[in-house]
Amino acid sequence: MSLGKQAKILSKGQIEAVLAYLSTTRHPERDRVIFLLSLKAGLRAKEIASLKWEMLTDAEGRLGEAIHLTNDASKGKRGGRIIPLSKDLKVALERWMPLAQSQLRPSPYVVTTERSASTSSYAVVNKFAGWYRALGFQGASSHSGRRTAITGWARKISSVGGSLRDVQLLAGHSALGTTQRYIEGSEDAKRRVVEVV
Repeated sequence: MSLGKQAKILSKGQIEAVLAYLSTTRHPERDRVIFLLSLKAGLRAKEIASLKWEMLTDAEGRLGEAIHLTNDASKGKRGGRIIPLSKDLKVALERWMPLAQSQLRPSPYVVTTERSASTSSYAVVNKFAGWYRALGFQGASSHSGRRTAITGWARKISSVGGSLRDVQLLAGHSALGTTQRYIEGSEDAKRRVVEVV
C-alpha cells in the first residue's frame, strides 16, 4: 500500500464528531462498538465482522479483560492475537451485550443486523464509509480507526515500557515493517526529538 493511498488517521476532533454522530444512528450502541473496535482495538473490518462473544467472555459468559481473536477471525495462520480491552471499549461492549441478545436477533457474533445474525466485512466497510461521508471526512475509511490506533500506540509505547514489537503484536502484523507503514509521522515530534541528543 503506497503512502498516498493509506487511510487518513483521525484527529481528536474527528473522533469526537464520529461518536456524537453515532449517538443519533438507529443502533447507537452497536455502531459505537463497531467504531471503537477499530479505534481502540485496531481491528480490521473482517475482524470486526468475525468477532464472536466467546472471544470476549469468560466461562460464565461475563465480559473479560481482553479480546482473544482467533486466526480464523483474522488473516489466517498468524492473525490471531490477544488485545486488552480499553476502558471505553469495555464500557461500550457492556452496554451492547444485553441489547445484542434482545434488540436484534440473538447471535454468537458481536455485530449483528436486523436481518442477519452476523454481518460481512463488506457491510462493515460500508458502515464506516457512510459515517465518514455524512461527516464530510475526506480520505477516511474503515482502516482509519486501525491506523489511528496503531499510530497512537507507537507514539505512547515507550512511555509504558514497551517497544514497537508490542505494537506489531497488537496489530497482528507478521513483519515489523508492515506495522511501521501504518504509523503516521509527526512534524512536531521530529522537531522535539532532534533536541533530545
